[in-house]
Amino acid sequence: MNLLLLSFLLLIPILLLLRRKRKPYKRVPPGSLGIPIIGQSLGLLRAMRANTAEKWVQERINKYGPISKLSLFGKPTVLMYGQAANKFIFSSGGNTVANQQTQSIRMILGDRSLLELRGEDHSRVRGALVSFLKPESLKLYVGNMDEEVRRHLEMYWEGKQQVKVLPLMKTLTFNIICSLLFGLERGKQREKFLDSFQKMIEGMWSVPINVPFTRYNRSLRASAKIQNMLKEIVHNKKIVLEQNGASAHQDLISYLLGMVDEDGKQVLTEKEIIHNVMLVMVAGHDTSSVLITFIIRLLANEPAISAAVLQEQEEIAKSKQPGETLTWEDLSKMKYTWRVAMETLRMFPPIFGSFRKAATDIEYDGYLIPKGWQIFWVTGLTHMDKSIFPEPSKFDPSRFENQASVPPYCFIPFGGGARICPGNEFARLETLVAIHYLVTRFSWKLCSDNFFSRDPMPVPTQGLPVQIWPRKLS
Repeated sequence: MNLLLLSFLLLIPILLLLRRKRKPYKRVPPGSLGIPIIGQSLGLLRAMRANTAEKWVQERINKYGPISKLSLFGKPTVLMYGQAANKFIFSSGGNTVANQQTQSIRMILGDRSLLELRGEDHSRVRGALVSFLKPESLKLYVGNMDEEVRRHLEMYWEGKQQVKVLPLMKTLTFNIICSLLFGLERGKQREKFLDSFQKMIEGMWSVPINVPFTRYNRSLRASAKIQNMLKEIVHNKKIVLEQNGASAHQDLISYLLGMVDEDGKQVLTEKEIIHNVMLVMVAGHDTSSVLITFIIRLLANEPAISAAVLQEQEEIAKSKQPGETLTWEDLSKMKYTWRVAMETLRMFPPIFGSFRKAATDIEYDGYLIPKGWQIFWVTGLTHMDKSIFPEPSKFDPSRFENQASVPPYCFIPFGGGARICPGNEFARLETLVAIHYLVTRFSWKLCSDNFFSRDPMPVPTQGLPVQIWPRKLS
């Protein structure tokens, strides 16, 4: 007995020494993972459709603080909020915070899209997309975009007394994408594309249960159809490139196919081209159509802002000859109109939030985010923080007169840092060209209430029906 007691006493200092050397245990953030697979997904989706998603997230923050755990779309997830969290997400390297979307987005858009890649692969693919979407390249396409907008207004707006804005803006942005990014002529092939495309995006935020009649299943099948159509387009464009070479005004697919490295090897694989073209389709179609729709909604409710936008656009219109298209220089004069667009993005961001993945165990704010867990950030929370934007519910384009006055990583409709959306300049062009012709050719008033839901993009009631009548230059 004495021997056992002596042995125990000798062990105590050794145990204390070992304990002192061990790192202190970090616990995962507070919260609950909920029901397996489903977790809090249905609650979030219900809140988005009821237009209470920001409130739903804010209640979690009030209960658990700026970092908490939950389960979304089949994965354990950490919700992070605030300027510091945004900076951490957008500025951390791929070895810490990796690109990875929910299973539903990954399976629908593909595993070689920019949303999934990291490290050298991410830099290579992003570099290829940015080289096509940078301002110097897009200058060549302003005239084409102008022609698409004017053709759209002649077909769908002129001679009408009432239109539904959101469906028409989706048609417009889809046609711009088909023309500028795919070089796809109008006709049955475009129509087939549009039908499958709309079905595909419906299930991008959904619980990944692949059984018949679910949104997820319908989206997967539509995605497979689109990929097959894109494979055919890529194959045909390869043949044209081999026969005729590259042209100065080529579309995105031809441009990516023609990119080769120093050894003459193609920079992107066919799979990477297809998956990233699908990503650009979604980004260029949905975000721009929603932004233009909400600007139209806003201008109907804000007469003073509407008058200021009209004055700026009429001055540009008066400087043009009949039939003359807008130029890059014209777009650079639309400063007030773009501030209106920025304030619209602040109050009604098309992207509610997005996901990353912990590439390793992460210590953040005193908590452990385990390797492999999702990280979820929500765009609109810092946008509506009164400590960052005074009177956040007031629409005030003057907030963006001096963009340097907006604190970094607080206004994030296009992401931030090195991970800012490469298509943001393309979205600016689409928006400014469309708004120019809309405000100089038409007046309008709303036909329904101002309610909208998220699915996952903001969707106004009944697609935002408006009464329209022609306007003449004053």
